[in-house]
Amino acid sequence: MTWTLTTSLDAFRAEAGAFLAAHPAENTVLLTISHRLAEAGLDVFGGPPVFGWWRAAPDGPVEGAFLQTPPFDPRLSRMPERAAAELAVELAAAGSGFTEVAGVSGATGAVRAFSGAWTAATGTTPSVRVQERLYRLGRLTDPPRPPAGRHRLAAPADRELVVRWYRDFLAEVEVVLPDVPRAVDEKIAAGGVHLWEDGGRPVALAGTSPIIAGMSRVGPVYTPAEHRRRGYAGAVTAAASAHALTEGAEEVLLYTDVANPTSNSVYRQIGYRPVEDILVLDFAPA
Repeated sequence: MTWTLTTSLDAFRAEAGAFLAAHPAENTVLLTISHRLAEAGLDVFGGPPVFGWWRAAPDGPVEGAFLQTPPFDPRLSRMPERAAAELAVELAAAGSGFTEVAGVSGATGAVRAFSGAWTAATGTTPSVRVQERLYRLGRLTDPPRPPAGRHRLAAPADRELVVRWYRDFLAEVEVVLPDVPRAVDEKIAAGGVHLWEDGGRPVALAGTSPIIAGMSRVGPVYTPAEHRRRGYAGAVTAAASAHALTEGAEEVLLYTDVANPTSNSVYRQIGYRPVEDILVLDFAPA
């Protein structure tokens, strides 16, 4: 049982790429992040990224992986819980010279296993930041009460609005993205920003990721406060999901905050079904 740690994106994709692509739903975040690093450069999220993959035997197949793009926390792939615990021990032994670990995210079982080993090795105390749920689209259906309006792709002329809405969304979920305008420009150019218009003005937004290993992920989904509770979020999500299918996605995914029953209900109504629960933890010094 062994982890290999590296700072090489090329090595990570060569060794773990087939494993990630074989389970695109559970590994969606690692697939999209490693793709963006390859396309936009290793500094696109901030500090130098680190990577790793796990084999149960030295000559066996890869069965787990992680990546971290500082200042963000390590993200765990689908993996056995024992692999997650071993990763915590390896990262603790590698120390801050390899990477700083202030939290972790991934499937609930793996994250709890990592947390148990990490806190035992470091004396830190875990706390829950957020609990999420990964959904996969089954049969897409229209929202039960479709709102007025129509879907369209965002264009360069929408840049100022989209940047503002991205920043508002990130502030609400308490996430810092280093260069929002750059991210928006790339997403608009790729046809990955969807707007719902009512009366000729945008009222809601949904993003879609590039199709990787047959998978596309919807997100963020954002409706400004003054336009909420009118069905726009469900409508723009359904439209973005339909667009991803038309573009060739075999699986369409999205994440929700478990603590938000409204959004979970909306996504179920248009055809999304749960895949797994995600746990995001913070570690505080003892």
